[in-house]
Amino acid sequence: MGSEGPSVVTVHVTGFKKFIGVPENPTEKIIHFGVSGGLPRFALENQAVIDTTFACPDELGWKPQSVPIVPSDGNISRIRKTILPVNELVKMLRKIGRDVMRSDDADRFVCNYVYYHSLRFAEEHGIKSLFVHVPLFSTIDEAVQMHFVASLLEAVASLN
Repeated sequence: MGSEGPSVVTVHVTGFKKFIGVPENPTEKIIHFGVSGGLPRFALENQAVIDTTFACPDELGWKPQSVPIVPSDGNISRIRKTILPVNELVKMLRKIGRDVMRSDDADRFVCNYVYYHSLRFAEEHGIKSLFVHVPLFSTIDEAVQMHFVASLLEAVASLN
């Protein structure tokens, strides 16, 4: 009795390097998340959609317009949502002074594409997935972003 110890939480974190319009991606320095140059705060993405429409081409020149991420046979969800309680996470983080919001639009660029696949994989394997958009360092500096990431990981771990 009492020797069980804390439950183990495994977190897999991914992100991007610089890309068109974002010469310094904060996700290269903090553990990898996605960057959103248009947001003044952190955004926890609640869902991804099957549609891909890139505003600019990727590194290989691909610029899809309203292209499904995966072929639809009628059984594939057009919208995939995380099973993590995004509203609760936002509330927890705001309570400790973090500037964060819930978002239902991961855009239709690479972030949405990656998140859709991540949510699909998570559903198939019984795990959880969350995509986080971070602001540019010119909006929120690196030290604050590092503290935010630590707070987010603590909040996610506390959900168990």
